[in-house]
Amino acid sequence: MLKGKQSWTFANKPVILSGAAVGGPFEANGLLADDFDLLHKDLWLEEDSYEKAHKVLLEEACNKAVKKANMELENVQFMLAGDLINQMTPTNFAAEALGIPYIGVFGACSTSMEGLALASFLVNYGGAQYCLTGASSHNTAVEKQFRYPTEYGGQKPPTAQWTVTGAGVGLIGNVGVGPHVTAATIGKVINMGLTDPFNMGGAMAPAAVDTLKAHFKDLGRNPSYYDLIVTGDLGEIGRQVSLDLLREGGFSITEQQYQDAGLLIYKKDQPVLAGGSGAGCSATVFYGHLLNEMKKGNIKRLLMVATGALLSPLSFQQKESIPCIAHAVSIEMGGN
Repeated sequence: MLKGKQSWTFANKPVILSGAAVGGPFEANGLLADDFDLLHKDLWLEEDSYEKAHKVLLEEACNKAVKKANMELENVQFMLAGDLINQMTPTNFAAEALGIPYIGVFGACSTSMEGLALASFLVNYGGAQYCLTGASSHNTAVEKQFRYPTEYGGQKPPTAQWTVTGAGVGLIGNVGVGPHVTAATIGKVINMGLTDPFNMGGAMAPAAVDTLKAHFKDLGRNPSYYDLIVTGDLGEIGRQVSLDLLREGGFSITEQQYQDAGLLIYKKDQPVLAGGSGAGCSATVFYGHLLNEMKKGNIKRLLMVATGALLSPLSFQQKESIPCIAHAVSIEMGGN
């Protein structure tokens, strides 16, 4: 049901039956390597283009999520997913290969939680029994489109972030055992006039804060309701900005309670500058590491806030500022 102005609560508590995360070689050397279901040794994945490799990442994550739930693809009614590449080409081709009725979702790096919110809505209200949802990105494919091909060797400022090569997918069902989705808050587009594509964290932080404030207001909660609040992917710059803005707004939140997917995925000695990014960043961290932590009992109430910069090569070339968005989903342990 609608709660407040921009939030939903799910009385039937859709269940995250399984999650799967697939990554590349850089992720294999990161902090969360043990939480990936599959890690590849190179960026090509035996394909002849990075975009085709990107497609494979999502296919593999979908197949693994379904297999982990002891189900078959034909049992899934809908797939909701997206990526950053032109018109979501890798996801479109993956959906073709999987053969599941498909709803393409684009929210840039907020796609993972946009998809989870919509999939939960479908399942909660009887629109489906099972949905696959997730997001993916590929470092070299994304760099080629939005910045420079990696072969160019262009220098980046300290505010820049490293695009994750990975796919994170969850299988959402109307019955079963696992963490359940209890609420979601759909964000508004926030544009503070920033134009620097190498400072995505700073651009997206106000959108994350706006969504968090709406979530707390709509549901009558404060940060202490959650064991952990995770944004993604603001990185070092954006996380600090959003933390400062929340505190200025009167919200009591600790450094330990508020984490960011872009800071969780890589080690400090990896050359990622301000942290990780990409549609696959929050997706792999959530559907891999954080779900595992919930199943172990280390997290009982999690608020996942995926952030996205809604720019394109065209808007950047026309010197437009960067519109941003964030979607929040509340996930809690417990049965139906």
